[in-house]
Amino acid sequence: MPRLLQIDIAELENAYHDLGRRIHPDRFASASPQLRDASLRATSLITRAYRTLRDPISRGLYWLELHGHKLSENNKQVPPDLAELVFEVQEQLSELHAAREEESPGVRDSMIELSAKRASLQGLMDELYAELVENFAGFDAGGGPDPDQHFAELKAILSKIAYLRTLLRDVDRELDDEKPE
Repeated sequence: MPRLLQIDIAELENAYHDLGRRIHPDRFASASPQLRDASLRATSLITRAYRTLRDPISRGLYWLELHGHKLSENNKQVPPDLAELVFEVQEQLSELHAAREEESPGVRDSMIELSAKRASLQGLMDELYAELVENFAGFDAGGGPDPDQHFAELKAILSKIAYLRTLLRDVDRELDDEKPE
């Protein structure tokens, strides 16, 4: 497969299954212990590579690492353009939790508001995935005149996605904790 960020998933799956068949440990059952062990290690590597490449987030993180960049270098604080949203969602989560603790009649309204916020978070996540695809296309086209800028953009997108994933997970947990009747 070509070394690109925009991947044809069907082609990836075909390559994965083809390689998997060729090096499957069952094909080496009567081979030497070293060859059987090599087959197991290769199968594990291929599976890990497939999982990494199949998921755009994992693929982006791998691309950064492959080129000497790490997301964790800049991922300790909330991205500035998400700070207000993160604070707002955390506040809504706290209010819903407190309303549940107090068995307040406002629980249902809080859940409805949080569900609406969840929809807007998902919309923002969809926008970020579109930005990620656009960023991948830029890398595949050669990275443009300033490849470092492309890496910075990729880090920013992945950082935002990481925060939104966490927010969505927290919102989903709270909404699933107790469905309104």
